[in-house]
Amino acid sequence: MKAVIQRVSEASVVVDGETVGSIGVGTVVLLAVENGDCEADADWLAKKIVELRMFEDCYGKMNLSLEEIGGSILAISQFTLAGSCEKGRRPSFTGAASPDEGKRLYDYFVGQVKKLQVPVATGVFQADMKVSLVNDGPVTFILESQRGKAIAR
Repeated sequence: MKAVIQRVSEASVVVDGETVGSIGVGTVVLLAVENGDCEADADWLAKKIVELRMFEDCYGKMNLSLEEIGGSILAISQFTLAGSCEKGRRPSFTGAASPDEGKRLYDYFVGQVKKLQVPVATGVFQADMKVSLVNDGPVTFILESQRGKAIAR
């Protein structure tokens, strides 16, 4: 799995002119499920994102996690993160999981975040979404699991 994590002061997602998800302070997670990914990848990513110290303490240091500040996650499925631009001019998406498997593991990831007591808003899987956010900092990280081996790191 690949995830782009952005610290935000607010974010929302619109589908067909209707806001389907929004958060205040927290993170936007753009998530791609790749061939070979499994629940262990989602478990590792959920825990890592919730515990990642990417919010500033009273001294201006990145010392606080999402759970410590009481923040939320806006989780957006984004299969294009699994794309490869190595050959030619058109990206290849052969590395992305099938839509059924992608949805299953995306939903599983969202469930794991909820189990960690963090509020989660979502977009609509496979929909044309308009995501708006105010990137705070800006602070952005890219995380990748290693197909079930990430937990052992």
